[in-house]
Amino acid sequence: MKDMMAEIRSEKPTISFEVFPPKKEAVFESVKGKAEQIAALHPTFMSVTYGAGGGTSKFTIDIAEGIQKKYDVPAMAHLTCVSTPRAKIEEYMAEMQKRGLTHIMALRGDIPAEAPDKSEWGFAHASDLISYVKEAAPEMTIGAACYPECHPESVHVAEDIANLKTKCDAGADFLTSQMFFDNNVFFTFLFKAREAGIDVPILPGIMPITNAKQVIRARDLSHAFMPRRFMAIVDRFGEDPDAMRKAGIAYATDQIIDLYANGISHVHVYAMNDFGVASAIMENLKGIIA
Repeated sequence: MKDMMAEIRSEKPTISFEVFPPKKEAVFESVKGKAEQIAALHPTFMSVTYGAGGGTSKFTIDIAEGIQKKYDVPAMAHLTCVSTPRAKIEEYMAEMQKRGLTHIMALRGDIPAEAPDKSEWGFAHASDLISYVKEAAPEMTIGAACYPECHPESVHVAEDIANLKTKCDAGADFLTSQMFFDNNVFFTFLFKAREAGIDVPILPGIMPITNAKQVIRARDLSHAFMPRRFMAIVDRFGEDPDAMRKAGIAYATDQIIDLYANGISHVHVYAMNDFGVASAIMENLKGIIA
């Protein structure tokens, strides 16, 4: 199996993809098939998300194990700690180790909309979860999240960067960013992170927007700045599904190439379980990535 961290740290351009498990067992095989189609493209690694409160945790592990066993692609299972008792986290970790999964994306997760009862939470912050994973399973590669445009709960950028440094000091091996649509936003963030002493690899997260409805969802989810150049594409092609899909893939490809050209060796793509998008981007990057 690939040495994921060695590839992330190398200077050659590489790519990884994120997929998500189904919410219902009835569609599990279909979603698993889509994830494995993407794995057949042989990215550097694939991450598999984890539903709020662990609702899809079994599916997360099943998909990650299938990707890794069938395609020899390192699979990174997500784990969130919000609303999750410590005993359940320990159980999840034990199951990962049993299945041969040694890469984990340790996240806090979204705070429930209703007033949360934190008495049952195993950990309140991602940094606490990371510390636990580092001690309980030192063989694990640990990823963590970062926000190029500042976490929405942070008062200011300096506070957000300080919190990020805490996660790295706790044991995060690398960071993956929330989606962004203006590469200058990422470059500015990267400079500030390095200035603060954060020296782990920081992977930019790219979300290909392939239909107009995704714009609103992406904006609500990430609070990302959407530059005029991007919005012009949506305005011009948003009502033509085929044209919007092609334009969205082209825009994401352009972002990725620009990141590579400016010294960012690894890019993480939020593929949304869409093999067509993942394969089109890989085709566009033929000759650039190994």
